[in-house]
Amino acid sequence: MGKDKTKAYPYTMEELKKLTLRQLDEKGVKLGDIAEIVYILQKDYCQGLDMDVCRQHVDKVLEKREVLHAILTGIAIDKACEQNLFDDPIQKIIADDEGLYGIDEIMALSISNIYGSIGLTNFGYLDKNKLGIIKDLDEEKSGGINTFLDDIIAAIAAAAASRLAHSRYN
Repeated sequence: MGKDKTKAYPYTMEELKKLTLRQLDEKGVKLGDIAEIVYILQKDYCQGLDMDVCRQHVDKVLEKREVLHAILTGIAIDKACEQNLFDDPIQKIIADDEGLYGIDEIMALSISNIYGSIGLTNFGYLDKNKLGIIKDLDEEKSGGINTFLDDIIAAIAAAAASRLAHSRYN
């Protein structure tokens, strides 16, 4: 039998967002870090662009429940892997961030595409070039695992940059 769909969702959007921001903070990610990446992506296309505008677009991306769910899921998988909770070979594949694994990118694409196809190209660029906090997460050496998180941060930045690009034409 299926789940009872009449149950109320356990969190308000405000609570879910606060929980998500706290978990990002625990992993060393600040919204300003993501906004910096948005700025780098869009500064040549938006005259007079400033960090406040970039941060506003990041914040708007984080108002979508599906984005918050993806972030929380990715962080949960990374944390479970840090605690060696998976069986091999998946434990080693995630811990080593195997190049051909790809599930981390697939989850991130659900975020990057929310503001159109430009998000896909932005994400591809960020996944390849690892700017700012994305590079820091990818190169984590203190025992933390960020296999999902680095791609999720790239996807948030890609979506925010896409949102910003689209807002110029409205």
